[in-house]
Amino acid sequence: MGDPTTVIFHETQLSGVFEIHIEPKCDERGFFARTWCRHEFESKGLNSQLAQCSVSFNTRKGTLRGIHYQAAPYPETKLVRCTKGAIYDVIVDLRPESSTYKQWIGAMLTAENRRMLYVPEGCGHGFLTLEDETEVFYQMSEFYHLDLARGVRWNDPAFGIAWPAEVEQISERDRTYPNLE
Repeated sequence: MGDPTTVIFHETQLSGVFEIHIEPKCDERGFFARTWCRHEFESKGLNSQLAQCSVSFNTRKGTLRGIHYQAAPYPETKLVRCTKGAIYDVIVDLRPESSTYKQWIGAMLTAENRRMLYVPEGCGHGFLTLEDETEVFYQMSEFYHLDLARGVRWNDPAFGIAWPAEVEQISERDRTYPNLE
């Protein structure tokens, strides 16, 4: 616990959603930075459970994935980071009891800025690739349950998400998710 390396939490306008920045410690070799710490997440009241990690590799710019979430009884929290290329990452609040229900935020996550987004349970998540050969790294609090995988349409008028570029590639599943209402 004596290590001064920390992660920096910036709360967004969505309840419980954080943009997280690293704090690089530089020297002549480059830098070292912590990207996750159970103690730091718990001190902010965030879910610090880690069950799985996954990578999404996307060959083409303009690839859209989402808007996904996992339903009860195993909803998941995600920590999302772009490790190669660039994405426009979107979180939609799908929690009816939330003061920010149906609102969304978007953030540029790139290999260069090394920022992360914390997606709490009950929020949908998706992204649009902004460069070819983009890779996204996920840390999830729950194991994946295919029967609980859910989504809402990426262009649902209930949200009005302003994607920054054309969607050129999207799966049939993501394209045909229902609107929220």
